Amino acid sequence: MSVFTKGARALITGGSSGIGYAVAQQCLKHGMKTAIVDINSTTLQYAKEDLAGNGEVETYQVDVSQESDWKNLREAVEIKFGGDIDFLMLNAGVGTKGTWGDSDYFQKIFGTNLFGVVNGLNTFVPSFQKRSTPGTIVITGSKQGITNPPGNAAYNASKSAVKTLAEHLSFDLRDTKTSVHLLVPGWTFTGLSGNQPGSNSQKPDGAWHASQVADFMFKEINDGKFYIICPDDDVTEETDKKRMLWTVGDVVNGRPPLTRWRPEFKDEAAQWMESVDLKKA
Repeated sequence: MSVFTKGARALITGGSSGIGYAVAQQCLKHGMKTAIVDINSTTLQYAKEDLAGNGEVETYQVDVSQESDWKNLREAVEIKFGGDIDFLMLNAGVGTKGTWGDSDYFQKIFGTNLFGVVNGLNTFVPSFQKRSTPGTIVITGSKQGITNPPGNAAYNASKSAVKTLAEHLSFDLRDTKTSVHLLVPGWTFTGLSGNQPGSNSQKPDGAWHASQVADFMFKEINDGKFYIICPDDDVTEETDKKRMLWTVGDVVNGRPPLTRWRPEFKDEAAQWMESVDLKKA
């Protein structure tokens, strides 16, 4: 039995734009009662107006980094929709860049990307542990949290931590009615890449639309996949897997970190990527 059924209750953080908004649209198409949570009042208003008449939907302005906001959110949503959340998507994220010595950069990234997830899990997981009917939790990660490219240490670290949290949660809930999934989008045309709600910006050729990610996610959830690694029109699934394997190889083979971007390893990495057989790796 799928959680995506008429009358089921969904809550999506970072839900007023991008991937979260596309998932909210899908939930409403399934007849689900849908709570859209975001900190951005402008995109929340847009979502409320754009989705009016599409089903039972409510918007909530919340700072997910603040633990105190979550109790109030849960109470408000459960009163509004008449029961526990069935589908929880912890998707809120920021992509601010900074550097060492920039405390605000680290605080903002970790506050939203990491503690926004921790706070959401601590608020809702106890109810998911006790369910007698199917439930689903999706946490949005990033390929940067797996392949770890240089240039944005706090963002990569936050998404790496989110991956670990999702893996532990999946293990801890393995004997319950709740399925857990780590969504790892590819290059997606969202607000982080200049596509604000209502804008007329053109999607870059290599990127996916957020709706494509949502469609892919729903398919993979229905297929029982934990790791939902999305391709895009620029990077194939095979290339993603090779990049991940090379990254793990830094540890296994005793190389320095981030060798894929070090000039002295450039040729070796390129040759390995070209020649490796994933079936034998």
